[in-house]
Amino acid sequence: MGEYAGSGYRNPPLLVYRFDGQVIHLPPLLYRTAQLLDELSKTAERPLNGRQMMSRVAQELSRTTGRTFAAEHVIFLIDQKLAPLGITTYSDGSQPTVTKSEHPFLGLRFRAALVSERATWFISGLFSWLYRPLILIVAVTAILAGEIWLFSTQNLGQAMAHVLANPAGILLVVLLTLASAAFHEVGHAAACRYGKVPPGAMGCGIYLVWPAFYTDVTNSYRLSKSGRLRTDLGGVYFNGLFILGLVLLYLHAGSPLLLVTLLLVNMEMAQQLLPTLRFDGYYIVSDLVGIPDLFKYVGPILKRTILRRPADERLNALKRWPQIVVTVWVLAVLPALAIQLGIVFVQLPDLAATAWQTMVTLAGDATAGSNPVIGVASACVQILFLLLPLLGLVLVLWQLFALAVRVLRKRGADRALRGFPRRIRDRVPASLRNSPR
Repeated sequence: MGEYAGSGYRNPPLLVYRFDGQVIHLPPLLYRTAQLLDELSKTAERPLNGRQMMSRVAQELSRTTGRTFAAEHVIFLIDQKLAPLGITTYSDGSQPTVTKSEHPFLGLRFRAALVSERATWFISGLFSWLYRPLILIVAVTAILAGEIWLFSTQNLGQAMAHVLANPAGILLVVLLTLASAAFHEVGHAAACRYGKVPPGAMGCGIYLVWPAFYTDVTNSYRLSKSGRLRTDLGGVYFNGLFILGLVLLYLHAGSPLLLVTLLLVNMEMAQQLLPTLRFDGYYIVSDLVGIPDLFKYVGPILKRTILRRPADERLNALKRWPQIVVTVWVLAVLPALAIQLGIVFVQLPDLAATAWQTMVTLAGDATAGSNPVIGVASACVQILFLLLPLLGLVLVLWQLFALAVRVLRKRGADRALRGFPRRIRDRVPASLRNSPR
């Protein structure tokens, strides 16, 4: 994939796209070795055996780096560095055992592709023209005008009360909101294609406990910083276009269902722009500073700012201004999350009691209307939306508890090993020191 453009690192990392979709950062020597292996396997006039391949790679490395390499050195790099990462096979041709990467903290789980890469390429091509500068300016201006009209002239509370009293209306609003969420993902894919890199598959997964759509835009790492930011903002931009279409439809039909949908889509956009969890706002901050995973720096920054310990090598590898931005992000986001979780945790009994009472009421009223089937379906949807936030809170608290337990066990194991002589400590595998059972 090449160099990570707009990087926040002092030495910009070189990126390799692994077969399972994971992006690996490599130092220059390993990257050049993997690149040469790939090029020779594709361009050699006749098939090369293993020894010939290693010799050719060693010659090219010697020529391009100014250092002397032999086939044995290339074999070492492959067997000890590249193959364990799953980037190449071992030098004898055997396949490495690649451990599937763990889900990132607060990341999307249980992904299932619904639209193939080929279909995504076609769909994104239908909308990529919307990113042309003149069209983009006109569209954003129209979206802002529609938002000003919506919140300055319309009674959204009255429309909400009307819809809540109409079971069929609730189902229609949910379907329109889901359509907006799907169109949001098309926006990411179209931005990727506009940057002339192919988007991956589109599908759905579970974020905390909420079903969520996703688009694989890993190839956006090939773009410049502005291209990645365009991809990050593409989803919200397409939400705005969806809002513009609903406003025009409302001016024609005048249905309060459309007003409620407009409100919910705006809430979705505001949520996506939050930089706390892994929403679009998080990735916007990440691409602005040129650091792919901000949560990786939470521990080092807290140790330096709170415990006053020297900065570790991960922080020293960052440029000065990205360090400042990430530090501000950590010190702002963590207290905000802690306060929100604290408030919700304190109010959890009242929230659970209210949710239970509401569910009982909804269940009792489900069959009271003229159309019991729609009434039951609407009640089930509302009950689901009542339960999911509570389940999400419980899951977040469980993840934080599990993380705290792992940290305490690690510190306890390290403290226990200090009492042994150094020669005994060094014989204990790192995996046991870091993850005692």
